[in-house]
Amino acid sequence: MRFRFLITLVSILLFPFPGLGMPNNAVEMTIVDGERCFRANGIPDHPTGKFPNRGNPNAIQEQRIKVCVSLKPLKGATPSPIRGTLGIAVNGVLFRPNTAGFWDPNAKQGHSRFGDKNWSLDIFGAPGRLGLDHNNGHVGRGGLYHYHGIAESLLGTSGTSMVGYAGDGFEIHYLPGKKKSGWFLRQGNRPSGGPQGLYDGSFNEDYEFVGGENKLDRCNGGILDGRYVYFITDTYPFLPRCLYGKISSDFNRSRHH
Repeated sequence: MRFRFLITLVSILLFPFPGLGMPNNAVEMTIVDGERCFRANGIPDHPTGKFPNRGNPNAIQEQRIKVCVSLKPLKGATPSPIRGTLGIAVNGVLFRPNTAGFWDPNAKQGHSRFGDKNWSLDIFGAPGRLGLDHNNGHVGRGGLYHYHGIAESLLGTSGTSMVGYAGDGFEIHYLPGKKKSGWFLRQGNRPSGGPQGLYDGSFNEDYEFVGGENKLDRCNGGILDGRYVYFITDTYPFLPRCLYGKISSDFNRSRHH
C-alpha cells in the first residue's frame, strides 16, 4: 500500500494543480540513487495573500528549487539546528521556521536583520508585522514564497496527514490537536541586557523545552504508526527548529531565502 501511494504521489506531482488556484505551480518528485528528489518552481498550488503588502515588501518570483533527501533516514542522538530551510511540502513550497529579524532597540520596528543575534524574532510572536497570509506563508527577499506553519491548502493533499519531508528525509505530518509540543513559554521577566519585559513569545528565546508525558521531542518529533516523523503544531515551535537525522546539504544553507 505504501509503495502504491508513492507512485500515485509522483504521478500527481508531475503536473500542476489546475483546480487549486495557482496554475503556474510546477513540482516533480523522483527517486534517484536512494534519495527522494524534488524539483519545483516555488509557486504554490493555491491562492496566496497579496504581496507586497504592508508587512512584507517582497513580490513572489519563480525559483529553481532542487533538493534531495534520504529515502532511509536514521535518527541520531543529537539534533542539529535549522539554519534555513526545514523541508519541502508536497506541493513544492519550502518550510522555513525562522525569520531574519533580531532584537534591535535602534530600529523603528524594534527588530532588524542586524540586531542582537541572542534574541531572534518569532514570526507568530509578531502578528501582522511580517505579512503572513492565511496559509502561514510569506515572501523572502529573493522572492521565495515559503511556509512558517501549517498551510490549510496542504491538508488532505497527500491523502494522509503527511504534508512534506524534512531535510533529513523523515516525513512531516499535521494532526491538529493530537500531538502536543514539549515547548513552553518561560515565566517571569527577561534578563537585563536584552529586550525588557515579560517573556511573551515575541522571541524564540522566550520559550524553553520542558518535554513531559505524551509530548513531542525537542524537534517536534514523535512516533506515528511505529515510525519516527516530525509534526507541525498549532503552538510553539509550530515547525521543527532542529532535526535528528543527517540533514541533506541541499537544505542547511542560505540560498533559499
